[in-house]
Amino acid sequence: MSAAQSVSVTHEERFLLDGTLRHSGNGATIDVVNPATGGVVGVVADATGGDMDAAIAAARRAFDTTTWATDLEFRQRCLRQLHKAISSEAEELRMELVTEVGAPLMTTYMAQLDWPLSDGLLWPAEAVGDLPWHRRIADSSLLGMINMRYVFKEPVGVVAGIIPWNFPFEILISKLGPILATGNTVVIKAASETPWNATRVGRLIAEKTEIPAGVVNIITTGDTTVAQQLVTDPRIDMISFTGSTRTGQLITEKSAPTFKKLLLELGGKSAGIILEDADLALALPSAMSACMHAGQGCALPTRLLVHRSKYDEAVATLEQVYAALPYGDPADPGVFCGPVITEKQRTNILDLIARGQSEGGRLVVGGKIPEDQPNGYFVQPTLFADVDNSATISQAEIFGPVLSVTPFDDDADAIRIANDSVYGLSGNVFTSSPERALNVARGVRTGSFMINGGMFYGSDSPYGGYKRSGVGRQGGIEGLETYLETKAVATTLPLDIP
Repeated sequence: MSAAQSVSVTHEERFLLDGTLRHSGNGATIDVVNPATGGVVGVVADATGGDMDAAIAAARRAFDTTTWATDLEFRQRCLRQLHKAISSEAEELRMELVTEVGAPLMTTYMAQLDWPLSDGLLWPAEAVGDLPWHRRIADSSLLGMINMRYVFKEPVGVVAGIIPWNFPFEILISKLGPILATGNTVVIKAASETPWNATRVGRLIAEKTEIPAGVVNIITTGDTTVAQQLVTDPRIDMISFTGSTRTGQLITEKSAPTFKKLLLELGGKSAGIILEDADLALALPSAMSACMHAGQGCALPTRLLVHRSKYDEAVATLEQVYAALPYGDPADPGVFCGPVITEKQRTNILDLIARGQSEGGRLVVGGKIPEDQPNGYFVQPTLFADVDNSATISQAEIFGPVLSVTPFDDDADAIRIANDSVYGLSGNVFTSSPERALNVARGVRTGSFMINGGMFYGSDSPYGGYKRSGVGRQGGIEGLETYLETKAVATTLPLDIP
């Protein structure tokens, strides 16, 4: 047993509302289920419409009546305090994520926990100090006057942050950091399937930081009508959502009457490309990532495009790799592929696997519920070969441990197939030629791209998608600017601007 596995974990059942930890207004709770066992492991408060209304009101008041939006140094200090507080409970949080998310322990040393914790709050806290919060542009002489002109950056206001269940802590921190650093207040709606990481952060905010009451509100609810208040309430200025494209479309429609600013990080169907000059020993391990965390990642490369000259060898090697991929108990340090989040999600995945077979894909490995995992929501690591890119399993975001392999003829054909998707989130290419690598990277229409395994991840890196993979960018300077408004000011009076 690892040191992390031996940690005793106490889960926070209350949500953070206006600076205090509270139970639901009517006392209701939501069961929290461990997807590796299918068993209930605890509860969390199930907020009412009144609770959500109070949270929105608190965030509005905190933005409109406190100095949070204007006191940059105070915000920076508070973010550093929060980073320190979360770090002090990192091992408890690690095991909490394994329990509620079904995240393999190894992933918590990467994007599930350690990577976002390392810089998700600290980088925005530093970067906002270097932002051009105001600048002077050239004077003009319109109407015969000397017009001194300035451009100011100001926080958007009250942001609704809506968190998914697959990488909940990573996405929570990726939102909180820039939202707070740029002077906004926020109402977070945590995923009802995976709420404890968020309520833990709420408790740490209340107990171990100077963040004023109302600046951060973290609400847990299983009632979609309660959650929808964030989308329709005119007191909310912006929605920052990560999740499915379908839900993103609904948010866009329902928020339209109030003209909210939107940041939407949505689905993906990313393609990995192996050119004929690639080293298969280097390239093929990346194809395993389609099964990391049971394939529940929007940027995972779930389509593999292989040059025909290497196709048969690649499929034969992948057959052996996928047959041996370690899956099972996510608390086991050697497990790569854990459970999917719910029974409903597993049923959807199995239906898509069956459709892949009916549409002509060759099922090489997996495709079933594993007999050695009678409990929990497991699907075998699954490999399809000879998949036409028009097939459903090549077009739909399966969100399960399924890789489809498709041959291509040349670089232009690979780019064409990669772009033959409604999504445009990420992708990768393996080749020995820098020139060809750059040509493919620039030709594939996605918001991020990796060459020979290069990683773009980091709080300083903008992340988002083309097409139906989203609107706007999270992370980087572009991500900070997403949470800002721009104001032009002209004056005939001299201004003393610090």
